[in-house]
Amino acid sequence: MLNQSQPKNHTRQAGVLMHVTSLPDGQLGPDAYRFVDKLVELGALVWQTLPVNMPHGDQSPYQSVSAHAGHVGMISPQQLVEQGWCLHDELNLSLPALIDKAMRRVQSGGALSRADSEGLTWSGFARFCQTHQYWLEDFALFLSLRENHGFQSWQQWPQAYRMRDPQALHAYTAIHQEKLTLIKFTQYVFFQQWAQLKAYANLRGVQLFGDIPIFVAYDSADVWAQPAAFKLDANLDMTVVAGVPPDYFSETGQRWGNPHYDWVTMQADGFKWWLGRIAVQSTLFDILRIDHFRGLQAAWEIPVSEPTAINGSWQEAPGDALLKAITVQFPVLRLVAEDLGIITPEVDALRHAYALPGMKILQFAFGGGEDNPYLPANIEENSVAYTGTHDNDTTVGWYQSAPEHVRQHVQHYLATDTPDMPAALVQLVMQSSADLAIVPMQDILGLDGAARMNTPGTVDGNWGWRMQWSQLTTEQVYAFRQMVSESGRIDG
Repeated sequence: MLNQSQPKNHTRQAGVLMHVTSLPDGQLGPDAYRFVDKLVELGALVWQTLPVNMPHGDQSPYQSVSAHAGHVGMISPQQLVEQGWCLHDELNLSLPALIDKAMRRVQSGGALSRADSEGLTWSGFARFCQTHQYWLEDFALFLSLRENHGFQSWQQWPQAYRMRDPQALHAYTAIHQEKLTLIKFTQYVFFQQWAQLKAYANLRGVQLFGDIPIFVAYDSADVWAQPAAFKLDANLDMTVVAGVPPDYFSETGQRWGNPHYDWVTMQADGFKWWLGRIAVQSTLFDILRIDHFRGLQAAWEIPVSEPTAINGSWQEAPGDALLKAITVQFPVLRLVAEDLGIITPEVDALRHAYALPGMKILQFAFGGGEDNPYLPANIEENSVAYTGTHDNDTTVGWYQSAPEHVRQHVQHYLATDTPDMPAALVQLVMQSSADLAIVPMQDILGLDGAARMNTPGTVDGNWGWRMQWSQLTTEQVYAFRQMVSESGRIDG
């Protein structure tokens, strides 16, 4: 029986997977609005953006400085100019300097060029700070302290700051009030620009689909501000780290290095931190994917002293209690479970208990038996089906580098020795029974492996791909829309 908190969506939909940073300018400005318009032309009324949190230097949105704060690199200076808060000749300033000028103008109530200046008001900033106080105050302190200590991990800070001595933090706040206000105002600008983009997308019938990483980075405002919520020792060092055990893909497993949650502490206060996290994401997105969903049932804990993931153990998590709390407080938010990898009956039972759609990746479908759950014929309706995701190669790159037996299976399945990639796989995902079919932008553009977004287990060379408008032809738009229409995912 379907859980009433996750009503069945009988409308077949199509969407596109692309991070905001993959737009030509990588920002929430004109290119983002143009992309929404292109999605409508494509017949893809879901935009899956991946997480939009502020990343560390490697730019991975799955290892962020904060589970709440937005990626300020997405702020559009051009939007600030167009809405009357900055001068065009100020665009050569650094983002902090530009935001500072905008903040002073908002504070004085005077836009430069438009009587109907949009979005930003000083009273709105005050309301934003009040609404987000539970994370924003700590985040501003964290970011300022981090900058003042050469961007070192908080564990390397002087003990008074590392251990959050109240007197030291109070004194620091008094001295750096102007900087802290600027950090908070910068977040206000991000959230306002996102809200404007979301309103435009929703008006055009496009839903925004986000992503919530299951774990947070150790060097984050969250762990620094709430160490009791994580498995740390008296010196606030990690005792265990997250990862996945050895499997077919890796003899030593994956040692991610994220801290594990202290679920007993989190459950004792009704999952306050988690509900606050979901509250922020629910304002940004219409649909939200829970990354590494199996970690809500049990997660692989590795002693911090172990160099690999081999000598870990499964530790159960209160996923049912957490999901119950989330669905009660956010009954309208559509949740999706990232259930890739080795999934146990217990994980499946947890997903089914809340009627959460799982994920099906067509690049995983071939080379095995006919019972492979990723084969199009085996995909159930309550699923989100993909050609591939941000962690996979592009479909062209995948097919070119696939083992011979995989290519032969593809050819047999498609009844042709010369499948047209990526169009053949795109058509399969559209024709599948999945309620939602998602295609990475690289596959719409027909790009090879040079356009791959991320290679799991590597640090360098990821998260840098950007599309160019010249790559998207009228013929590609028409062909994709035809496949969407023929699969009953739009009318006409």
